[in-house]
Amino acid sequence: MKEYKYKINGNEYTVAVGNVDENNVAQVEVNGKSYKVELEDQPKISHVVKKVAPAAVAAAPVAKPKKAAAKAAAGDFVIESPLPGTIKELYVKEGQAVKADDVVCILEAMKMGNEIKAGKDGTVKSINVAKEDSVLEGDTIMVIA
Repeated sequence: MKEYKYKINGNEYTVAVGNVDENNVAQVEVNGKSYKVELEDQPKISHVVKKVAPAAVAAAPVAKPKKAAAKAAAGDFVIESPLPGTIKELYVKEGQAVKADDVVCILEAMKMGNEIKAGKDGTVKSINVAKEDSVLEGDTIMVIA
C-alpha cells in the first residue's frame, strides 16, 4: 500500500491506498479504518491510480451526504463533532426540548462511544447527521435554539 498524509480542515489523516480492482474500486485505509472507494470515470489501469487516488481519498471519511446545515441565528447553539468518528445513536428529534446535560447522540471514535450532550437548554432546531454518518472534527451535528 502507498501511504499519504493529508491535512483536511486542520485535521491530519494518514491514508494508505491499496490495489484497485477491475471495477475501479480501491482499498483505502484512513487513520486505520478501511474503506472501499469507487473511482468514477477513471481508466482501469493501476499506474494511473497514484495520480487519481489522492483526490478520491480526500472524501473517503464522509460516507453519506450530509443534510445542509441550518443557519444558526443569534442565540442558537451549534453542537460540533469534537473528533472524527461515526454517529451510532441519535436520541433526539427536531423540535424536541432538551436540557444542557441531555445526551443527544453517541459518537463512536477509536472503538469508543462518546456521549455528546446538548450543552444548552433549548429546542433542537436542526439535526445535520443521521445514524451511521461519518463526521470530521468540527462538523455540525445539530443546532439548538
